[in-house]
Amino acid sequence: MQAGPVEALEAAPPPARPRPVRALLLAARPRTLPLALAPVAVGTAVAFAEGRASAPAALAAAWGALWLQIGANYANDAFDAERGADAADRLGPPRAAAQGWLTPAQLKIAMALAFAAAALAGAWLVAVAGWPIALIGAAGIAAAVAYTGGPFPFGYHGLGEPAVFLFFGVAAVAGTHYAQALAWSGLALAAAVPVGALATAVLAVNNLRDLAGDARAGKRTLAVRMGPRGARAEVLLLLALPYAAIALAAAAWRAPALLLAFASAPRALGLARRVARGESGRALNAVLAGTARLALELSLLLALGIAWRS
Repeated sequence: MQAGPVEALEAAPPPARPRPVRALLLAARPRTLPLALAPVAVGTAVAFAEGRASAPAALAAAWGALWLQIGANYANDAFDAERGADAADRLGPPRAAAQGWLTPAQLKIAMALAFAAAALAGAWLVAVAGWPIALIGAAGIAAAVAYTGGPFPFGYHGLGEPAVFLFFGVAAVAGTHYAQALAWSGLALAAAVPVGALATAVLAVNNLRDLAGDARAGKRTLAVRMGPRGARAEVLLLLALPYAAIALAAAAWRAPALLLAFASAPRALGLARRVARGESGRALNAVLAGTARLALELSLLLALGIAWRS
């Protein structure tokens, strides 16, 4: 569901008028897709540590997560263009609908096909793991659309951060684990906190960068509501929270291997310094890309530490 938060991972501005297939590929934001796999890796690691990992279920979860992310990216592109949020002065990479490469209607068709592809994996997982997976999948698709679409787009009302934490943290990690173990796990829920916090940090940096433009467009993100100082404090908190959560989990489960994730701390500190010293506007594109890399790096290290624990 993370559509807007990872824009700085995109390539340099493409040609003025790419072919339709190329435009669809760009609108899918391929550099954002590894982030969809991060919670799948962590949830699978927990299942592996418990001796309950299932390669088919893990692959199906990864397939579903990728297509859900692609569908969310298409939805974000289409609905933001319809609402006029992607103006000519946007600070992130160009968007397909706003540039006229594809119409919002075309992107909505692509969105529906992407969600259908995700649902194929979801249907198999429901057959294996039951109704909890159906509930998670249906809620994920609904949230991907409602982020910028529908009568109450929650991304426009300061609710993006809770939604990202819930779906890219709790639901994605715990749901991946459940699909394999057929049971809920305290460790999976604990591991969802750092994963969800950094996914949310990506969104928070994105909204800090776009604060002025969003305010002009009437997009009341949490950053707009709190102002620059509050938005920076939010980013700093989200960069610190994963390490506190991992330290607590390592102590609670007597699993020092989880502290392997602290190898990513130097990157987090560097990003925190840049945010704290007041970088803004396009200068935050590099911070946004770095935060996304940190989210992936920490998730993979955490997954390795969890698996090593077994």
